[in-house]
Amino acid sequence: MKTKDLQKKMMSRALELAREGRDMENGGPFGAVITRGDEIIAESRNEVLSKGDCTQHAELKAIQRACRKLNTRSLQGCVLFTSCEPCMMCLGAAYWADFDYIYFGASAEDAREYGFKYSEMYYDSIAEKRHREFKMIQLCRKEAIEIWS
Repeated sequence: MKTKDLQKKMMSRALELAREGRDMENGGPFGAVITRGDEIIAESRNEVLSKGDCTQHAELKAIQRACRKLNTRSLQGCVLFTSCEPCMMCLGAAYWADFDYIYFGASAEDAREYGFKYSEMYYDSIAEKRHREFKMIQLCRKEAIEIWS
């Protein structure tokens, strides 16, 4: 499978998880998938409402699952696909996980427009610099935003 096709396939799975979370009575409209090559290592959707725990974001849960599965603290060689640009908490965890790349659907600005808040410090940072430092690439933005519509 071509790289671009594989990236779209994995992002489609993250978006599917976000849709599932949106449609659950106590879910949240965010999904994440961690891959190594063409293999899904871990996946998750937001469970903040169902678990009553503000740290149960899709990215953080997927990182925890991937580290357990691979029995490692480093996810170097892996890629994170997430339905929305990671918040500061998830971005910090992704930094320590040392992903090769992070692909995201909706941006932090998109999230704000739909009522999902990040910190002002996050919004005050320069998106281009943030994306470059964390090797973040936007993919399937339109499809990601449609989940919130």
